[in-house]
Amino acid sequence: MQVGDFRETIRKNNRRTTFVVGMFIALYILLGLLIDVALYLQTEVSISNILVSIANGSLAPKATIITVIVACISIAVTFKMSDKLMLMGTNSKEITSLNAALDDEEKQLYNIVEELKISAGMNYMPKVYIIEDNYTNAFASGYSEKSALIAVTRRLVRLLNRDELQAVVAHELTHIRNNDIKLTLFATVLANIMLLIVDVLFRGAFYGRNRKGGGIIIFLAIFLRVVFPLVTYSLLMYLSRTREYMADAGAVELMRANQPMINALKKISGDYEDNESEITLPKTDEIRRAAYIFNIDSKKKYRSKMSNMFSTHPKTQDRINELQGNS
Repeated sequence: MQVGDFRETIRKNNRRTTFVVGMFIALYILLGLLIDVALYLQTEVSISNILVSIANGSLAPKATIITVIVACISIAVTFKMSDKLMLMGTNSKEITSLNAALDDEEKQLYNIVEELKISAGMNYMPKVYIIEDNYTNAFASGYSEKSALIAVTRRLVRLLNRDELQAVVAHELTHIRNNDIKLTLFATVLANIMLLIVDVLFRGAFYGRNRKGGGIIIFLAIFLRVVFPLVTYSLLMYLSRTREYMADAGAVELMRANQPMINALKKISGDYEDNESEITLPKTDEIRRAAYIFNIDSKKKYRSKMSNMFSTHPKTQDRINELQGNS
């Protein structure tokens, strides 16, 4: 990505995000309607009659309404707890303007976040955490003054020079500015609820297989049990990869240079490759996997195009190519 091309990358990936979020909402509503169809098949003649009756208001889409309410409550609770969940299981320490002066590495990190939040036009300072666990990574969480945070491992702070660390922080600030945490949590909650509903529908279909319409419901339940996990998970991973490209572009925008981000990605990837045996990931690592600036799976050279579909991050070389404008 040339320095002047970052806006096109952002526009392109925003369009992709809009498509994916729209797909999640459409699939969620469709699933609610399918449950309504399954329920009303006990009394109505055909699926088409049920859909027409729901459309004209003579039948209430009760299941759809309930699933939407459940989703709204679940999303609200998840948003409220997101910052606490992201730090769970880490050996983290908050850096403030008061205690930053006690440690040169912490002071540098705090100053970088403060400088870049001003450059980004943010009217609040995200909380800054340093993680003492022995691995190389960074992540952001939250979307408001109360919940926004940036966390960087001590190992990463020591690995990168100041420009490279700035690029990493700029990447994470972009996630906050773009509401990526909201988007990811929104899609993740919908995906999990959909899979839970499909599982309940699948089990319920076999208990009621002798009822009217039981054969259709069983076929539908089996189809959903096979297709929905693949579709929702691949969409979720696609959304995550899209937002990573956008955050890389945001780092270029704030830094006015692409080389610091490229160098940072190369150093992080190289650290995992050269020191894999000594790096220890937290047991709660999976919670943050999509939020990390670098997914350790992306360093694996044997990843196929199919496996890329189910990865939270693009391959490191693909990100570097995009940053260099070679995509």
